[in-house]
Amino acid sequence: MKETNAAVPQESSERAIIIGGGISGLLTAKVLSEYYDEVWIVDKDDFPDKPENRAGTPQDFQPHRLTPRGSTIMNRLFPGFNDDLLSQGAPSSFNKIAHLSNPYGSFDMPNSENESTFSRALLEWVFRRRVKGIPNVRFLPKTDVIGLLTNAEQTIVTGISVRDRGPSRQHRTLTADLVVDSSGRSSKLVTWLQDLGYTVPQRDLLKVSLGYSTRHYHIPSPLSEEWDVIRVDGNSRKKEFTGVFSIVENNRAEMLLWSAGGHYPGTTVQEFEQNVAQLVDPLIAEVLKKLEPLTSPRGYRISELFRHHFEQMEKWPSGLLVLGDAFCNFDPIYGLGMTMAAIEVEMLEQCLSDQRTNPQPFYEQTVLQRLQDVVEPAWWLNCVSDLQWSGVEYVGQPLIGIDFAQKYFNVFLQQTTSSHNVEQFLLYWGVNSLLFSPTVMTNVQMVSSILAHASIEDNQWFTAFLQKKGQTLDGFLNQLPSFSKASFVPFPPEE
Repeated sequence: MKETNAAVPQESSERAIIIGGGISGLLTAKVLSEYYDEVWIVDKDDFPDKPENRAGTPQDFQPHRLTPRGSTIMNRLFPGFNDDLLSQGAPSSFNKIAHLSNPYGSFDMPNSENESTFSRALLEWVFRRRVKGIPNVRFLPKTDVIGLLTNAEQTIVTGISVRDRGPSRQHRTLTADLVVDSSGRSSKLVTWLQDLGYTVPQRDLLKVSLGYSTRHYHIPSPLSEEWDVIRVDGNSRKKEFTGVFSIVENNRAEMLLWSAGGHYPGTTVQEFEQNVAQLVDPLIAEVLKKLEPLTSPRGYRISELFRHHFEQMEKWPSGLLVLGDAFCNFDPIYGLGMTMAAIEVEMLEQCLSDQRTNPQPFYEQTVLQRLQDVVEPAWWLNCVSDLQWSGVEYVGQPLIGIDFAQKYFNVFLQQTTSSHNVEQFLLYWGVNSLLFSPTVMTNVQMVSSILAHASIEDNQWFTAFLQKKGQTLDGFLNQLPSFSKASFVPFPPEE
């Protein structure tokens, strides 16, 4: 295949290879299938014929859920996928209650949407069936990717070197015009780039030491018709656990406990039940008394989250891209991982369209910058939340406004909950699920309104904070990130 700086095909037959067959890889394959004659998905796992957890995704056992933003993008790529999930036994959230509790009170929100609730294994299986139906997509399972192929000057990636995971352990090479690393946290991309002589910038690190413990239960059908989700957010300053109860296919309920800063929930039955009983809202514990356990608790631990800055590299090989957790990963408790995968793939789709219309050299570097633009608000919000926990540390490029946002968001939530302002709560939820830009909460009009109703003590904190910064409120807010290059749903939402 000819060497070129433009990764998008023009006339000749061309191939794209995706490393990793998870959610991000499947979404990427759908988009690339519109631009390449062949698309290969290479993964170290075998792909099950039915919805089952894969060895390469240890987080499968933990709950997964889509935000409205992620669901909208995925439904455009795979129209009607929600119906596929429902037909496979995933329950609907229609007319069920979402009980959302925080340290200041709770909301009971009836769901008017016919949204499915599902396991990660079922969602991935539904998407994989869709992708397998695309004629120009091919799957290559049970295969390890061991390196990149390049031209002699190591300026263009021309494919990958692979090794079969079967008894033969056979080595071979696969040529391609584009290689996309979507292999998640286990990505070897930094090592591969360094082996090729590239200097990779230091990544941002959020040393979270976060832990999950999840247990599955059988839930009788009558009880499953009542609840959509029950979420009890703990107080980070008191090191309280957060609990999330949700229902998926096959009359199965998932009960998750979470905490950060090295304060891990228990993984024995006795410890897990004690932790559930200690949640600040007793509703989950009351519901679990009516259910039959199906499994023992299973833990999942993450020592650190990271964001790469490949866009800052002076040189980047043509024919190479990276998406998903291999680029930037998030605390799963906020439900941003699959949503960000969808947002990133949507951004890639736009870049491919632009490149087809107006081909540019070194277009991959533009994609990397656009990728950084869309992950910035999610990374910032993740840091705002997790850095409230004792024991969580950040090492990386400066984060602007974190301490202000932590205090302000807590005051916003407290005021919203105590007044039971549903509209304001949905705004808070929409920002933290990446539906709306954080600026809809941090503009001067909104901040002034919240502070006008804040306690004397809280107002004293903000006055002292601004005095220390030598700033007026307007001046300080103008220095916060604008996230202007990231895409959001317009606010107020368009009718």
